[in-house]
Amino acid sequence: MAEERSPQTHVIDFRAAEQLLAARDPRGAVQLLAPVIEAHPENTAARLLRARAYFHSAQLRSAEAEFLVVLEREPDNAYAHFALARTLERCGSARAPEAQRHFRLAAALDPRPDFLKAARFDG
Repeated sequence: MAEERSPQTHVIDFRAAEQLLAARDPRGAVQLLAPVIEAHPENTAARLLRARAYFHSAQLRSAEAEFLVVLEREPDNAYAHFALARTLERCGSARAPEAQRHFRLAAALDPRPDFLKAARFDG
């Protein structure tokens, strides 16, 4: 029988997953986030963190799927557009036009220098 986890445990797991990702253990972060997202599928922050962990562990299809869930809920999330674009870019040149569209959306939503550079509006 599965152990029932409390909301406090989910917060602890989320914070620990952040630490694991910072310590370059993305697969460990993914494992910690699974029960958090299962209990709280609407939690966009947890999904965004899991998408980043998937990206850093080269699980690009899973990363793409998670970034798309985040963007479905928060279409104005510039970081999610940028990270999805990086994910698509890593998938290969066939996805480059799609990646470019998301880079440009990110830059339009938040004109940070790194987003503007990636968007390549000048060329």
